[in-house]
Amino acid sequence: MAVETHIDDAIERASDERAVIADKRDAIAQFTERVAELSPASEATATPAIATTGGLAEGSDAGDSRCRTVRQAFAETVYPHALDEIEGTESVHAAIGNELSEELAVALAPATDAAFSATLKQALVSEAESRRTETAVLVRALEREVEQLQQAGAVVEEVTGWIDEAEETPLTELGFDALHARHERLADYRDRCETVVSERQAFLDGTTNTGADVGVSHRLFPSYLYQSFPDEHPALATVARLDSTCESCQRAVRAHLTRRA
Repeated sequence: MAVETHIDDAIERASDERAVIADKRDAIAQFTERVAELSPASEATATPAIATTGGLAEGSDAGDSRCRTVRQAFAETVYPHALDEIEGTESVHAAIGNELSEELAVALAPATDAAFSATLKQALVSEAESRRTETAVLVRALEREVEQLQQAGAVVEEVTGWIDEAEETPLTELGFDALHARHERLADYRDRCETVVSERQAFLDGTTNTGADVGVSHRLFPSYLYQSFPDEHPALATVARLDSTCESCQRAVRAHLTRRA
């Protein structure tokens, strides 16, 4: 008796997304390292620039090639991953605003003519490290999602495998004790299904975090990962169908038990 399942597809989807976010995490780390290696402009050459940058931008007579170096570093590391997420085109300036902050994007813009001051460097490194932490937490959350789906999938595979094998022997060929044993096995599998549902719900109600300030709610996963699926809860939907199948099998076994009693 076939049971429609999308758990394997869900595992593949979550695994693929985990790989994408892990690549972005690594790209942000590379960007952070490249910024950290740059020496800031000396206070003697940096003068306050008139810009809406909250004091991050300081002007120089000829601008600062190090700001251009930062923009180039971002374009070579984080920018490709930002484009993958929006599935479109976006300027490096806009991507810096989205990935780091609008304030930093303005401070780094060529039109601002800013020097790469110690204040700007510190702000860039701090914001990039925060973004790397956020992506690292999301990677871990996706890893846990895959692990949780694999556990559910293992139960589904075990139960469906047993049902397929059991159906090779017609109920009419089984004695009373064998029928009773089959009924009990199905009852046990239904309990297993209930446990899987409870564990899945508990997981979705949970959060993956590395501290009080950074966390990923698992309730985001259904719409984030599975909106293109027939059901946004592929594991729960599959287990519900499996439980219904076990219930139908139990009814058939009970009917034979009643006739044998």
